[in-house]
Amino acid sequence: MGYSSQHALLTPLKAWFKWLVRERHCLHNPASELELPKVPQGLPRVVLSVEEVERVLTTPNIEAPGGLRDRAMLELFYGTGIRRMEMANLSLYDLNPSRKTLLVREGKGRKDRLLPVGDRALHWAERYRREVRPELISGKDNGHLFLTDQGDPWPINYLTALVRKYLRQAGLNKNGACHLFRHAMATHMLDNGADIRYIQTMLGHAKISTTQIYTQVSIEKLREVHKATHPAKWQVREDERVALLEALESEQSEEE
Repeated sequence: MGYSSQHALLTPLKAWFKWLVRERHCLHNPASELELPKVPQGLPRVVLSVEEVERVLTTPNIEAPGGLRDRAMLELFYGTGIRRMEMANLSLYDLNPSRKTLLVREGKGRKDRLLPVGDRALHWAERYRREVRPELISGKDNGHLFLTDQGDPWPINYLTALVRKYLRQAGLNKNGACHLFRHAMATHMLDNGADIRYIQTMLGHAKISTTQIYTQVSIEKLREVHKATHPAKWQVREDERVALLEALESEQSEEE
């Protein structure tokens, strides 16, 4: 069992014993000296490029009601970086087109946060809300923004399967689903110069250290600094560059 799983299992156990002592059901807290394992902050294994994200976003068939709805959800995943549970819990009025904001109610840690929504994501979400959602309502309207074909709120495992389906259709055989758009949003914003504190707010991280992992994934700024300051830089003629790439490709083919 990994450190993350151990941490997830032991945390509620410590809280339970603490509650038992506070409510005087126990005289002593046997978990008071229990040290939680430190969860390693590993880099995201897969980060989609801007081109790959665009390929996935344009995969749904927007001529079909379900495809238009799916496009709206994918755009919001990438545009706001929300988690799949937060997407599933969005209510009809959490999206404010006049203010161009999305209210995430009781996200991780039961905290609300207000996020900006870009024009493109807002366009597709509004098209879905006007053109498709009324047709999906069956019986009493439960107020959820996104509904399945049966008119129900989205279970989170269904969201995972949906996003994974579009990744495969876009020709991306990569592990992951909804969280890939969250990683991509954070990395691409950092590549374009966003301050890490704003990324923290967008993602809803309680600690800046959780967000700082994306600074290790964002390579563009590091590449610029390396190119500008490394003393071993030198110019390559175009014919030499092409010859080098051809040699590398030939070498890779031989290895395969």
